[in-house]
Formats: sequence, structure tokens, C-alpha cells
Amino acid sequence: MGVDEYYLSRTIKTMVSQQGPKKGSGGKHRAKLRGHGPTPKAEDRVYHKAYRAKKALERRKAADPRLAARRRVAKFTSDSDDFVIGRNAVLEALKAHVPSSVLYILNRIEHDDRTREIIRLAGLEGLKILEADRLEMNRIARSVNHQGVIIKVAPYHYKSLQELVDRAEAKAQALGSASAKAKALAQPLFIALDGVTDPQNLGAVIRSAAAFGASGVILPERRSASVTAAAWKVSAGAAAHMPVARVVNLTKAIDSLKERGFYSIGLDGGGTAQVGYSGFETDPLIVVLGSEGKGISRLVREQCDAIVSIPMTSLVESLNASVAAGIALFSVHTTRAQAQ
Repeated sequence: MGVDEYYLSRTIKTMVSQQGPKKGSGGKHRAKLRGHGPTPKAEDRVYHKAYRAKKALERRKAADPRLAARRRVAKFTSDSDDFVIGRNAVLEALKAHVPSSVLYILNRIEHDDRTREIIRLAGLEGLKILEADRLEMNRIARSVNHQGVIIKVAPYHYKSLQELVDRAEAKAQALGSASAKAKALAQPLFIALDGVTDPQNLGAVIRSAAAFGASGVILPERRSASVTAAAWKVSAGAAAHMPVARVVNLTKAIDSLKERGFYSIGLDGGGTAQVGYSGFETDPLIVVLGSEGKGISRLVREQCDAIVSIPMTSLVESLNASVAAGIALFSVHTTRAQAQ
């Protein structure tokens, strides 16, 4: 080996020795071992008895008919859907051409004249007709009182207050030359609800309004019930025929109607007159009804031309809002029918 080769080999050995041991080889600065993360739960380890118990529970749940019905219903309904349930309510909604998309009918249902007519009208309206078992029907209706028929409807279409008033006044003008009784019965009559939040009460009020010839129902947009499936059910289909208007401010709405010749009476305890004897019954009229607990609000009360009350015994402090509305509307209707 020459001198040059000798010095070259020594230089290479020196350079290698200066680099030191590689990391991870057991020398200085050993590379850290990589962990496998936290230990899985016992029920997630396929070899563990807890895993087998979890799978057995899942199989039992899958076989539960109530959970199976819930899964099937979830495929074609959502919490935002609105339904009309019950034979009378569904039949009246179809007769009134309420926008609907699906008719759900109980399999093995005992048919009567109403269900046959419902199926016929649903076919004419082009609704999709689906059969469902009782568990599925209960799940869709969120009730067991569906009578075997349910329809999915579009959200209720509220009328504008202007539209309701124009139609009521046109009807009154058309009977302007009729008898005093017919003219009085044709006078516009609205019922306004102030703070009634129970949709079942609203449905009952709509039903009474339709029974006694009211022109429409007025609701505030806030702190008030809306026309939902529950209201449809209680109204027994009357919601299909009775227009309902929603207003931003009930006080201003009453004031605007008074400018068009309407009078307003508030139904509340301690009134200055009894229902039917306010003196405004044969005029264009607004009957204002408050909630059972709080009654009519102060600002709305100030807009009333009279406060009337229902005579009751001392055993009862107040009446249900829908019952009070029915009595008030009946009193107005009776007074108008007796007009000479």
C-alpha cells in the first residue's frame, strides 16, 4: 500500500468514527418507540365476551317491532312534516283540496263509507297511497287516535287580513237588499285570539267559528298557537273551510278594522255587559278572546269598544278558551237571527 492510499483509508475511518452510532440502534439518542394508542374498550375487542354481548344486544334491538317501525317511518317522514289524522278531518281536508302528498292507511282496516270516500278522493287528487301497520301509524301520527288514516299535508296557507275583510264585506253588500235577519247574519264577524297557545283550543275555536257563521279567525304571529295537525284534528275538518289570518300586531290589526267600520268586544271577566247584549252584535264585529290564565292583554283591551262576560256561578272561576269562544259566537249568532 502506498503512502497516499494509507492516508486515504485513515481519513475515511476517522470520518466514520466521528459520525457516531445511528439513532435507533441502541446507542446515544435512541429513537422513541411508537405507541399503538389507548387500549380499546372491552366491547370493541372482537375476542372479548363484552363484544359478543354487544352484538347480541344489537340483534335483539333489530328484532324489536317497535324499533323496526321507527326505522321504516324515518325513511319517508321527518319531524318537520305536518299531518292531518282522523277520518273526519282527513275527509274534509281532501274535499277542500288541501294540498297533500301522501295518504297513509292502516293495513287490514275496517272500511266504512268515510274510508272508501277518502281513498277515492286521494286517487283523484293524485296522492301516493301507502299501507302501514299499526305501530308505523302510531309512530307517524305520534298518537294512537288516528282511526287508521293519515295524510301528509303542506304547511297551512294563511290568508291576509285584507283578503278576509274584502271577502266578508263583499258578502254583506251582496245581501244589502235582503231581509233584516239575512242582512244581520251576513255582517262580517271575526274572532281574534290573544295569547291562546294551545293548538287544540285553536282547533275548537275554528270549529265553533265555522258552526256559527264567522268570517274568519285572526291570530298574532307571536305567542299564539298555529294551525297544525293537532288543530286540524280538533276542528274535525272545519279548518278547511274557515280562513285564518296571521298578523304581526293584533292591536294594530284591530285598530285598522275599526277604521273600516268594525266594532270590537273583548270577552273577559267583570265586563260591563253580558255576551249577546253589548249593543254591537248586528254590526261588523270582532270578538276578542284572551288566554284562560292571563285573559286579554292591556293594549288589546284598550282597543275594545266593550268588555263582555259570560254569567257563571261562583263555583267556576273561568271557562276554557274554546268553550268561551263557542258561547260568545252562539250569543252573537242568536242576536243576529232575532233581528227585525
